Amino acid sequence: MRYDGREAGPEMRRWVGLVGHDLYLYPELSAAENLRFFARIYNLPDIKRRVTRGLEQANLVERGDDVVSGYSRGMRQRLALERALIHDPRLLLLDEPFTGLDEASREALRARLRAARAAGCIVLLTTHDIAAIAGLTDASVTLVDGRLAA
Repeated sequence: MRYDGREAGPEMRRWVGLVGHDLYLYPELSAAENLRFFARIYNLPDIKRRVTRGLEQANLVERGDDVVSGYSRGMRQRLALERALIHDPRLLLLDEPFTGLDEASREALRARLRAARAAGCIVLLTTHDIAAIAGLTDASVTLVDGRLAA
């Protein structure tokens, strides 16, 4: 597989942020420790600043030192998004990103997606909640029973 003239491999994975059904968080670690861990994997500069910013964006500053296993689904979802964005990916893949989010968190997610797109990130997402993505998309595909419908 090739993307942007390059073969798929470890370097290309640095360009991708992913939030799937599995949120890829370590439940025994705190939110700050999770973000720090992933920032280190990507060998990012300014890890402290990135972790602080991620906690702020996820609205988890006060709970940043609490272990993730004690978080609600919405809190874990917000943290997973920040984990996926910590390295400023060029491609963001999201599977049902609005799951478990209250309206304030849904609007914050929409703002984060707008900002990522404005920074040049390609955002691909799946959702059953078409209203949640109104005004966010350049194009959409609708599947019914696994077949292209629109």
